[in-house]
Amino acid sequence: MHSMTVQDVINQLHHLAPLAYAEDFDNVGLLVGDKNQEVSGVLVTLDTLEAVVDEAIDNHCNLIVSFHPIIFKGLKKLTGKTYVERVVIKAIQHQIAIFSIHTALDNALQGVNSIICDQLELQNKKILIPQPSTIKKLQTYVPKNHAEALRTALFNVGAGNIGNYDSCSFNIEGDGTYRGNEDSNPSIGKKGELHTENEIAVSVVFKKHLESKVLKALFKAHPYEEVAYEITTLDNTNPYIGMGMVGELTKPMEAQKCLEYVKAKMNASCVRHSKLLDKPIKKIAVLGGSGSFAIGAAKASDADLLVTSDLKYHDFFSAENDIVLADIGHYESEQFTKSFLADYLSKKITNFAIILSKTNTNPVKYL
Repeated sequence: MHSMTVQDVINQLHHLAPLAYAEDFDNVGLLVGDKNQEVSGVLVTLDTLEAVVDEAIDNHCNLIVSFHPIIFKGLKKLTGKTYVERVVIKAIQHQIAIFSIHTALDNALQGVNSIICDQLELQNKKILIPQPSTIKKLQTYVPKNHAEALRTALFNVGAGNIGNYDSCSFNIEGDGTYRGNEDSNPSIGKKGELHTENEIAVSVVFKKHLESKVLKALFKAHPYEEVAYEITTLDNTNPYIGMGMVGELTKPMEAQKCLEYVKAKMNASCVRHSKLLDKPIKKIAVLGGSGSFAIGAAKASDADLLVTSDLKYHDFFSAENDIVLADIGHYESEQFTKSFLADYLSKKITNFAIILSKTNTNPVKYL
């Protein structure tokens, strides 16, 4: 059986949640270690603490897949003074790689917020805040008799996918002109002579994380020495990538009952919430982790309840009798993520153990 490297495992996670969709402030990807190192085992955790690195050592795992990044801000020293430095030093000493997926999984259709929706058994799930600028368009010009081969090459790497349709393109026939200088080596025509070629302008859309693959396919399949092409970023909304989700309960619930239901389903020790409104709850918005920025979007989606965490005192005022806000705790909102990642990797990789960390990394305790 062929051995797997750290990069092979990362590639599997990339299918689930491409890192291109992580938020700009985030620090995702391989944070510690060598991507070419052979993997002996994977430990999946929500946070990488010293106890988690010890757990990896005990279980002969040399790759930790962590939801949160252990290195968030830049490290200027490695002296073991802080828990972050101690984790990084210990991981390096024991040749343990650390990979973080964080907001890439927050923004993924099958990610953090989908997991919360499933936990609450919500129907008709939709992304709450679609991420802007995730769709791009390629236009290129190719000799007519090469157009089909070029389109096929682009479709094969995922260009031309729109929702439930693939192989989508638009094609216009016209005349292209060019003249090569003395250093040119034209595949059609002679250098120094003005040439007119019957060409097809081919347009396809693609998801932004595919850009390097699309360009590679374009240059490989195109017959010209110099390929004329344009890439533009579209303002079109991609309904499959973004923060938060909104879904519906199968039956409306009275507000108090609904909060008790959320508390039980999400295994929360307590729920801090805004004033309960005298109307049943049917539509629920969810956002794992710190979600005060989603209050406006939750209201705009006509949600009756927003389930999130890290709400401050003044955030609760902004409910303004339109919505109920529920803070279930940061760890509580994301706690099912590690089992999800472990299950996902176990299905994809059978060469070695995928171990779910037993360390409870929640730093918040309740009295």
